Amino acid sequence: MSDNTAGGPFTVTHRLVLSIAVPMTLAFVTTPLLGFTDTAVVGRMGSAAALAGLTIGAVLFDFLYSIFNFLRSSTTGLVAQAYGRGDLEGQRHVFWRALLLSLVCGAAMLLISPAVLKAGLFLMGATGEAAEVTSTYFSIRILAGPMALANFAILGFLLGRGQATAGLVIQIVINLINIVLAIWLGLSLKMGVAGVAWGTVAGETIGMLAGLALSVKGLGGLRMPPLSVLLDAARLKEMFALNRDLLIRTFVLLAAYMLMTRIGASFGPVTLAANAVLMNFVMISAFYLDGLANAAEQLTGRAIGAGYRPAFDRAVKLTTLWSMALAGAAALFFTGFGTPIIAFLTTVPEVQDAAREVMIYAALSGLTGALAFLMDGVFIGATWSRDMRNQMLLSFLAFLAALALLVPLLGNHGLWIAFNLFLLARGLFLYRLLPGKAAQAFAAQ
Repeated sequence: MSDNTAGGPFTVTHRLVLSIAVPMTLAFVTTPLLGFTDTAVVGRMGSAAALAGLTIGAVLFDFLYSIFNFLRSSTTGLVAQAYGRGDLEGQRHVFWRALLLSLVCGAAMLLISPAVLKAGLFLMGATGEAAEVTSTYFSIRILAGPMALANFAILGFLLGRGQATAGLVIQIVINLINIVLAIWLGLSLKMGVAGVAWGTVAGETIGMLAGLALSVKGLGGLRMPPLSVLLDAARLKEMFALNRDLLIRTFVLLAAYMLMTRIGASFGPVTLAANAVLMNFVMISAFYLDGLANAAEQLTGRAIGAGYRPAFDRAVKLTTLWSMALAGAAALFFTGFGTPIIAFLTTVPEVQDAAREVMIYAALSGLTGALAFLMDGVFIGATWSRDMRNQMLLSFLAFLAALALLVPLLGNHGLWIAFNLFLLARGLFLYRLLPGKAAQAFAAQ
Protein backbone atom coordinates (compact mmCIF):
# COMPACT_ATOMS: atom_id res chain seq x y z
CA MET A 1 0.00 0.00 0.00
CA SER A 2 2.97 2.35 0.22
CA ASP A 3 4.32 2.25 -3.33
CA ASN A 4 4.21 5.42 -5.36
CA THR A 5 2.46 4.08 -8.45
CA ALA A 6 -0.42 1.96 -7.06
CA GLY A 7 -3.39 2.23 -9.37
CA GLY A 8 -5.99 0.19 -11.22
CA PRO A 9 -7.95 -2.86 -10.01
CA PHE A 10 -7.11 -4.30 -6.58
CA THR A 11 -8.49 -6.91 -4.21
CA VAL A 12 -10.09 -5.90 -0.90
CA THR A 13 -9.45 -8.45 1.84
CA HIS A 14 -10.11 -8.63 5.56
CA ARG A 15 -6.39 -8.16 6.10
CA LEU A 16 -6.36 -5.01 3.97
CA VAL A 17 -9.33 -3.56 5.87
CA LEU A 18 -7.75 -4.28 9.25
CA SER A 19 -4.33 -2.96 8.15
CA ILE A 20 -5.98 0.47 8.03
CA ALA A 21 -8.64 0.16 10.73
CA VAL A 22 -6.45 -1.24 13.54
CA PRO A 23 -3.65 1.38 13.43
CA MET A 24 -6.19 4.20 13.20
CA THR A 25 -8.16 2.78 16.14
CA LEU A 26 -4.95 2.60 18.18
CA ALA A 27 -4.16 6.19 17.18
CA PHE A 28 -7.56 7.33 18.47
CA VAL A 29 -7.05 5.37 21.72
CA THR A 30 -3.74 7.13 22.46
CA THR A 31 -5.37 10.58 22.51
CA PRO A 32 -7.27 10.18 25.83
CA LEU A 33 -3.98 9.13 27.46
CA LEU A 34 -2.66 12.60 26.72
CA GLY A 35 -5.64 14.27 28.35
CA PHE A 36 -5.27 11.96 31.35
CA THR A 37 -1.60 12.92 31.75
CA ASP A 38 -2.27 16.65 31.46
CA THR A 39 -5.03 16.36 34.06
CA ALA A 40 -2.80 14.36 36.40
CA VAL A 41 0.06 16.87 36.09
CA VAL A 42 -2.11 19.90 36.82
CA GLY A 43 -4.11 17.97 39.41
CA ARG A 44 -0.94 17.47 41.45
CA MET A 45 -0.55 21.24 41.74
CA GLY A 46 -3.19 21.17 44.47
CA SER A 47 -5.31 23.90 42.92
CA ALA A 48 -8.91 23.25 41.89
CA ALA A 49 -8.89 26.50 39.92
CA ALA A 50 -5.85 25.35 37.92
CA LEU A 51 -7.59 22.08 37.04
CA ALA A 52 -10.76 23.93 36.10
CA GLY A 53 -8.78 26.34 33.92
CA LEU A 54 -7.03 23.48 32.12
CA THR A 55 -10.36 21.74 31.52
CA ILE A 56 -11.93 24.85 30.02
CA GLY A 57 -8.90 25.42 27.79
CA ALA A 58 -8.95 21.81 26.60
CA VAL A 59 -12.65 22.08 25.74
CA LEU A 60 -11.98 25.20 23.67
CA PHE A 61 -9.31 23.40 21.65
CA ASP A 62 -11.48 20.32 21.22
CA PHE A 63 -14.12 22.59 19.72
CA LEU A 64 -11.68 24.46 17.47
CA TYR A 65 -9.97 21.36 16.12
CA SER A 66 -13.24 19.49 15.55
CA ILE A 67 -14.28 22.38 13.29
CA PHE A 68 -11.10 22.03 11.21
CA ASN A 69 -11.26 18.23 10.92
CA PHE A 70 -12.47 18.75 7.35
CA LEU A 71 -8.82 19.34 6.43
CA ARG A 72 -8.12 15.69 7.18
CA SER A 73 -11.30 14.27 5.63
CA SER A 74 -11.20 16.12 2.32
CA THR A 75 -7.50 15.34 1.86
CA THR A 76 -8.09 11.63 2.45
CA GLY A 77 -10.81 11.37 -0.19
CA LEU A 78 -8.93 13.31 -2.86
CA VAL A 79 -5.62 11.50 -2.27
CA ALA A 80 -7.30 8.07 -2.18
CA GLN A 81 -8.85 8.69 -5.60
CA ALA A 82 -5.55 9.91 -7.06
CA TYR A 83 -3.86 6.86 -5.52
CA GLY A 84 -6.44 4.60 -7.16
CA ARG A 85 -5.71 6.20 -10.53
CA GLY A 86 -1.98 5.68 -10.01
CA ASP A 87 -1.59 9.45 -10.28
CA LEU A 88 1.43 10.37 -8.16
CA GLU A 89 1.47 13.93 -9.49
CA GLY A 90 -2.18 14.33 -8.47
CA GLN A 91 -1.33 13.09 -4.97
CA ARG A 92 1.49 15.62 -4.78
CA HIS A 93 -0.82 18.46 -5.82
CA VAL A 94 -3.50 17.52 -3.29
CA PHE A 95 -0.92 17.19 -0.50
CA TRP A 96 0.75 20.56 -0.98
CA ARG A 97 -2.57 22.30 -1.62
CA ALA A 98 -4.02 20.83 1.59
CA LEU A 99 -0.88 21.73 3.54
CA LEU A 100 -1.04 25.31 2.26
CA LEU A 101 -4.71 25.56 3.21
CA SER A 102 -4.05 24.16 6.68
CA LEU A 103 -1.30 26.70 7.33
CA VAL A 104 -3.55 29.54 6.14
CA CYS A 105 -6.33 28.30 8.44
CA GLY A 106 -3.83 28.00 11.28
CA ALA A 107 -2.65 31.57 10.76
CA ALA A 108 -6.25 32.78 10.69
CA MET A 109 -6.90 30.88 13.93
CA LEU A 110 -3.96 32.69 15.53
CA LEU A 111 -5.35 36.06 14.44
CA ILE A 112 -8.81 35.45 15.92
CA SER A 113 -7.54 33.63 19.02
CA PRO A 114 -7.98 36.60 21.40
CA ALA A 115 -11.65 36.83 20.44
CA VAL A 116 -12.06 33.05 20.73
CA LEU A 117 -10.53 33.09 24.20
CA LYS A 118 -12.70 35.96 25.35
CA ALA A 119 -15.86 34.29 24.03
CA GLY A 120 -14.86 30.96 25.55
CA LEU A 121 -14.28 32.42 29.00
CA PHE A 122 -17.65 34.15 28.82
CA LEU A 123 -19.57 31.08 27.65
CA MET A 124 -17.89 28.80 30.18
CA GLY A 125 -18.46 31.28 33.00
CA ALA A 126 -14.78 31.24 33.94
CA THR A 127 -13.67 33.89 36.43
CA GLY A 128 -10.80 34.63 38.77
CA GLU A 129 -7.89 32.21 38.93
CA ALA A 130 -9.59 29.67 36.65
CA ALA A 131 -9.88 32.31 33.92
CA GLU A 132 -6.21 33.28 34.38
CA VAL A 133 -5.12 29.65 34.06
CA THR A 134 -7.25 29.16 30.94
CA SER A 135 -5.77 32.31 29.41
CA THR A 136 -2.22 31.14 30.09
CA TYR A 137 -2.86 27.66 28.68
CA PHE A 138 -4.77 28.89 25.63
CA SER A 139 -2.32 31.69 24.75
CA ILE A 140 0.60 29.24 24.65
CA ARG A 141 -1.08 26.22 23.08
CA ILE A 142 -2.66 28.29 20.27
CA LEU A 143 0.88 28.81 18.94
CA ALA A 144 0.73 25.17 17.84
CA GLY A 145 -2.42 25.85 15.79
CA PRO A 146 -0.77 25.95 12.35
CA MET A 147 1.26 22.82 13.11
CA ALA A 148 -1.77 20.97 14.47
CA LEU A 149 -3.81 21.75 11.36
CA ALA A 150 -0.87 20.79 9.15
CA ASN A 151 -0.90 17.43 10.94
CA PHE A 152 -4.55 17.05 9.90
CA ALA A 153 -3.55 17.44 6.26
CA ILE A 154 -0.56 15.12 6.66
CA LEU A 155 -2.69 12.42 8.31
CA GLY A 156 -5.27 12.79 5.55
CA PHE A 157 -2.55 12.31 2.92
CA LEU A 158 -1.08 9.23 4.58
CA LEU A 159 -4.49 7.70 5.16
CA GLY A 160 -5.49 8.38 1.56
CA ARG A 161 -2.52 6.23 0.51
CA GLY A 162 -3.45 3.51 3.01
CA GLN A 163 -0.44 4.25 5.22
CA ALA A 164 -2.35 4.04 8.47
CA THR A 165 0.66 2.66 10.38
CA ALA A 166 2.62 5.79 9.49
CA GLY A 167 -0.31 7.85 10.80
CA LEU A 168 -0.20 5.87 14.05
CA VAL A 169 3.55 6.48 14.38
CA ILE A 170 3.05 10.23 14.00
CA GLN A 171 0.27 10.23 16.58
CA ILE A 172 2.45 8.31 19.02
CA VAL A 173 5.33 10.74 18.45
CA ILE A 174 3.06 13.73 19.10
CA ASN A 175 1.51 12.27 22.24
CA LEU A 176 4.71 10.78 23.66
CA ILE A 177 6.63 14.05 23.36
CA ASN A 178 3.65 15.89 24.79
CA ILE A 179 3.36 13.54 27.76
CA VAL A 180 7.09 13.53 28.57
CA LEU A 181 7.41 17.32 28.33
CA ALA A 182 4.16 17.91 30.26
CA ILE A 183 5.58 15.88 33.16
CA TRP A 184 9.06 17.41 32.93
CA LEU A 185 8.06 21.03 32.39
CA GLY A 186 4.87 20.95 34.43
CA LEU A 187 6.11 19.04 37.48
CA SER A 188 9.92 18.82 37.49
CA LEU A 189 10.46 22.43 36.41
CA LYS A 190 7.27 23.53 38.21
CA MET A 191 5.91 25.42 35.20
CA GLY A 192 2.42 24.04 35.85
CA VAL A 193 -0.20 24.70 33.17
CA ALA A 194 2.28 26.67 31.05
CA GLY A 195 4.58 23.63 30.95
CA VAL A 196 1.70 21.41 29.84
CA ALA A 197 0.86 23.85 27.04
CA TRP A 198 4.47 24.12 25.84
CA GLY A 199 4.62 20.33 25.79
CA THR A 200 1.71 20.36 23.35
CA VAL A 201 3.41 22.96 21.14
CA ALA A 202 6.57 20.85 21.00
CA GLY A 203 4.66 17.63 20.31
CA GLU A 204 2.65 19.11 17.43
CA THR A 205 5.75 20.74 15.91
CA ILE A 206 7.95 17.64 16.01
CA GLY A 207 5.01 15.52 14.84
CA MET A 208 4.56 17.83 11.85
CA LEU A 209 8.23 17.57 10.91
CA ALA A 210 8.10 13.76 11.17
CA GLY A 211 4.91 13.70 9.12
CA LEU A 212 6.44 15.92 6.44
CA ALA A 213 9.43 13.60 6.19
CA LEU A 214 7.21 10.54 5.74
CA SER A 215 4.97 12.33 3.24
CA VAL A 216 7.85 13.64 1.14
CA LYS A 217 9.36 10.16 1.09
CA GLY A 218 6.05 8.74 -0.16
CA LEU A 219 5.96 11.36 -2.90
CA GLY A 220 9.44 10.45 -4.09
CA GLY A 221 11.21 13.57 -2.91
CA LEU A 222 10.76 17.19 -1.92
CA ARG A 223 9.36 18.69 -5.11
CA MET A 224 6.66 21.30 -4.65
CA PRO A 225 4.31 22.04 -7.55
CA PRO A 226 4.45 25.55 -9.03
CA LEU A 227 2.33 28.13 -7.23
CA SER A 228 0.11 28.40 -10.31
CA VAL A 229 -0.78 24.72 -9.90
CA LEU A 230 -1.42 25.03 -6.17
CA LEU A 231 -3.70 28.01 -6.80
CA ASP A 232 -5.48 26.44 -9.80
CA ALA A 233 -9.00 27.86 -9.67
CA ALA A 234 -10.82 24.63 -10.57
CA ARG A 235 -8.94 22.52 -8.01
CA LEU A 236 -9.29 25.14 -5.29
CA LYS A 237 -13.01 25.34 -6.00
CA GLU A 238 -13.28 21.55 -5.67
CA MET A 239 -11.40 21.54 -2.38
CA PHE A 240 -13.29 24.51 -0.93
CA ALA A 241 -16.63 22.94 -1.88
CA LEU A 242 -15.64 19.73 -0.10
CA ASN A 243 -14.40 21.58 2.96
CA ARG A 244 -17.47 23.83 3.08
CA ASP A 245 -19.85 20.87 3.05
CA LEU A 246 -17.84 18.96 5.65
CA LEU A 247 -17.64 22.05 7.86
CA ILE A 248 -21.43 22.51 7.76
CA ARG A 249 -21.86 18.82 8.59
CA THR A 250 -19.49 19.18 11.55
CA PHE A 251 -21.35 22.22 12.91
CA VAL A 252 -24.66 20.35 12.72
CA LEU A 253 -23.15 17.34 14.50
CA LEU A 254 -21.73 19.58 17.23
CA ALA A 255 -25.12 21.25 17.58
CA ALA A 256 -26.74 17.85 18.14
CA TYR A 257 -24.28 16.95 20.91
CA MET A 258 -24.60 20.38 22.51
CA LEU A 259 -28.39 20.12 22.40
CA MET A 260 -28.28 16.75 24.10
CA THR A 261 -26.07 18.20 26.83
CA ARG A 262 -28.29 21.24 27.23
CA ILE A 263 -31.47 19.18 27.58
CA GLY A 264 -29.73 16.82 29.98
CA ALA A 265 -28.71 19.81 32.11
CA SER A 266 -32.35 20.91 32.28
CA PHE A 267 -33.11 17.69 34.20
CA GLY A 268 -30.68 18.69 36.95
CA PRO A 269 -27.01 18.14 37.85
CA VAL A 270 -27.45 14.46 38.71
CA THR A 271 -28.89 13.58 35.31
CA LEU A 272 -26.30 15.75 33.56
CA ALA A 273 -23.50 13.93 35.40
CA ALA A 274 -25.05 10.53 34.65
CA ASN A 275 -25.29 11.34 30.95
CA ALA A 276 -21.67 12.52 30.94
CA VAL A 277 -20.60 9.20 32.45
CA LEU A 278 -22.58 7.26 29.82
CA MET A 279 -21.15 9.30 26.97
CA ASN A 280 -17.91 7.44 27.68
CA PHE A 281 -19.64 4.33 26.32
CA VAL A 282 -20.43 6.26 23.14
CA MET A 283 -16.88 7.59 22.81
CA ILE A 284 -15.29 4.15 23.31
CA SER A 285 -17.47 2.77 20.53
CA ALA A 286 -16.37 5.70 18.36
CA PHE A 287 -12.73 4.55 18.54
CA TYR A 288 -13.17 1.38 16.49
CA LEU A 289 -16.06 2.73 14.41
CA ASP A 290 -13.87 5.66 13.33
CA GLY A 291 -11.04 3.27 12.52
CA LEU A 292 -13.29 1.23 10.23
CA ALA A 293 -14.72 4.40 8.72
CA ASN A 294 -11.14 5.43 7.87
CA ALA A 295 -10.65 2.09 6.14
CA ALA A 296 -13.84 2.70 4.16
CA GLU A 297 -12.62 6.17 3.20
CA GLN A 298 -9.37 4.93 1.73
CA LEU A 299 -10.66 1.79 0.02
CA THR A 300 -13.80 3.27 -1.53
CA GLY A 301 -11.93 6.38 -2.64
CA ARG A 302 -9.18 4.24 -4.14
CA ALA A 303 -11.78 2.06 -5.90
CA ILE A 304 -13.46 5.10 -7.45
CA GLY A 305 -10.09 6.45 -8.58
CA ALA A 306 -9.29 3.06 -10.11
CA GLY A 307 -12.74 2.85 -11.71
CA TYR A 308 -13.12 -0.65 -10.24
CA ARG A 309 -16.63 -1.34 -8.91
CA PRO A 310 -15.90 -4.82 -7.42
CA ALA A 311 -13.36 -3.29 -4.99
CA PHE A 312 -15.87 -0.61 -3.99
CA ASP A 313 -18.62 -3.14 -3.26
CA ARG A 314 -16.24 -5.45 -1.42
CA ALA A 315 -14.89 -2.58 0.70
CA VAL A 316 -18.41 -1.57 1.73
CA LYS A 317 -19.31 -5.19 2.50
CA LEU A 318 -16.26 -6.00 4.63
CA THR A 319 -16.17 -2.73 6.57
CA THR A 320 -19.89 -3.13 7.27
CA LEU A 321 -19.33 -6.68 8.50
CA TRP A 322 -16.56 -5.64 10.87
CA SER A 323 -18.43 -2.57 12.08
CA MET A 324 -21.58 -4.49 12.92
CA ALA A 325 -19.70 -7.38 14.52
CA LEU A 326 -17.63 -5.11 16.78
CA ALA A 327 -20.64 -2.91 17.58
CA GLY A 328 -22.60 -5.99 18.59
CA ALA A 329 -19.74 -7.20 20.78
CA ALA A 330 -19.49 -3.76 22.41
CA ALA A 331 -23.24 -3.71 23.06
CA LEU A 332 -23.01 -7.08 24.83
CA PHE A 333 -19.97 -5.93 26.81
CA PHE A 334 -21.52 -2.67 28.01
CA THR A 335 -24.82 -4.38 28.82
CA GLY A 336 -23.04 -7.03 30.88
CA PHE A 337 -20.38 -4.87 32.54
CA GLY A 338 -21.97 -1.42 32.40
CA THR A 339 -22.79 -1.33 36.12
CA PRO A 340 -19.21 -1.87 37.39
CA ILE A 341 -17.90 0.53 34.73
CA ILE A 342 -20.31 3.20 35.97
CA ALA A 343 -19.19 2.52 39.55
CA PHE A 344 -15.57 3.00 38.46
CA LEU A 345 -16.31 6.27 36.68
CA THR A 346 -18.30 7.84 39.54
CA THR A 347 -18.62 7.15 43.26
CA VAL A 348 -21.74 9.30 43.73
CA PRO A 349 -24.67 6.92 44.45
CA GLU A 350 -27.32 9.22 42.93
CA VAL A 351 -25.34 9.55 39.72
CA GLN A 352 -24.76 5.79 39.58
CA ASP A 353 -28.50 5.12 39.94
CA ALA A 354 -29.41 7.67 37.27
CA ALA A 355 -26.82 6.26 34.87
CA ARG A 356 -27.92 2.66 35.36
CA GLU A 357 -31.51 3.66 34.63
CA VAL A 358 -30.68 4.65 31.03
CA MET A 359 -27.52 2.56 30.57
CA ILE A 360 -29.04 0.32 27.89
CA TYR A 361 -29.39 3.23 25.45
CA ALA A 362 -25.70 4.09 25.73
CA ALA A 363 -24.77 0.42 25.46
CA LEU A 364 -26.67 0.14 22.16
CA SER A 365 -25.29 3.36 20.67
CA GLY A 366 -22.47 1.52 18.89
CA LEU A 367 -25.00 -0.60 17.02
CA THR A 368 -27.29 2.29 16.17
CA GLY A 369 -24.33 4.42 15.11
CA ALA A 370 -22.29 1.82 13.21
CA LEU A 371 -23.91 2.51 9.85
CA ALA A 372 -23.62 6.28 10.35
CA PHE A 373 -19.86 6.09 10.94
CA LEU A 374 -19.39 3.70 8.04
CA MET A 375 -21.46 5.70 5.55
CA ASP A 376 -19.57 8.83 6.56
CA GLY A 377 -16.38 7.01 5.61
CA VAL A 378 -17.76 5.85 2.25
CA PHE A 379 -19.10 9.28 1.32
CA ILE A 380 -15.86 11.01 2.39
CA GLY A 381 -13.76 8.59 0.32
CA ALA A 382 -16.05 9.12 -2.66
CA THR A 383 -16.01 12.92 -2.02
CA TRP A 384 -19.83 13.01 -2.03
CA SER A 385 -19.74 15.81 0.50
CA ARG A 386 -22.87 17.61 -0.65
CA ASP A 387 -24.96 14.53 0.05
CA MET A 388 -23.32 14.14 3.45
CA ARG A 389 -24.20 17.72 4.31
CA ASN A 390 -27.80 17.45 3.16
CA GLN A 391 -28.47 14.12 4.88
CA MET A 392 -26.92 15.41 8.10
CA LEU A 393 -29.30 18.38 8.01
CA LEU A 394 -32.22 16.03 7.38
CA SER A 395 -31.11 13.76 10.24
CA PHE A 396 -30.87 16.77 12.56
CA LEU A 397 -34.45 17.73 11.72
CA ALA A 398 -35.50 14.16 12.55
CA PHE A 399 -33.58 14.48 15.83
CA LEU A 400 -35.40 17.70 16.71
CA ALA A 401 -38.75 16.05 15.97
CA ALA A 402 -37.86 13.05 18.14
CA LEU A 403 -36.78 15.34 20.98
CA ALA A 404 -40.01 17.35 20.78
CA LEU A 405 -42.08 14.16 20.91
CA LEU A 406 -40.16 11.92 23.30
CA VAL A 407 -38.54 14.20 25.91
CA PRO A 408 -41.83 15.59 27.28
CA LEU A 409 -43.20 12.05 27.49
CA LEU A 410 -40.17 10.08 28.73
CA GLY A 411 -37.71 12.60 30.15
CA ASN A 412 -34.09 11.42 30.05
CA HIS A 413 -35.18 8.11 28.53
CA GLY A 414 -36.69 10.08 25.67
CA LEU A 415 -33.49 12.07 25.26
CA TRP A 416 -31.40 8.93 24.84
CA ILE A 417 -33.94 7.28 22.54
CA ALA A 418 -33.93 10.41 20.37
CA PHE A 419 -30.11 10.34 20.30
CA ASN A 420 -30.09 6.73 19.11
CA LEU A 421 -32.70 7.57 16.47
CA PHE A 422 -30.45 10.41 15.31
CA LEU A 423 -27.57 7.97 14.87
CA LEU A 424 -29.81 5.54 12.99
CA ALA A 425 -31.18 8.28 10.75
CA ARG A 426 -27.69 9.45 9.80
CA GLY A 427 -26.73 5.98 8.62
CA LEU A 428 -29.98 5.04 6.92
CA PHE A 429 -30.41 8.35 5.09
CA LEU A 430 -26.94 7.99 3.54
CA TYR A 431 -27.31 4.27 2.87
CA ARG A 432 -30.47 4.78 0.82
CA LEU A 433 -28.45 7.01 -1.54
CA LEU A 434 -25.53 4.60 -1.88
CA PRO A 435 -26.71 2.37 -4.77
CA GLY A 436 -27.60 5.30 -6.99
CA LYS A 437 -24.45 7.28 -6.17
CA ALA A 438 -22.22 4.27 -6.79
CA ALA A 439 -23.88 3.45 -10.10
CA GLN A 440 -23.50 7.05 -11.20
CA ALA A 441 -19.84 7.23 -10.13
CA PHE A 442 -18.76 4.11 -11.99
CA ALA A 443 -20.96 4.72 -15.03
CA ALA A 444 -19.10 7.97 -15.62
CA GLN A 445 -15.76 6.15 -15.89
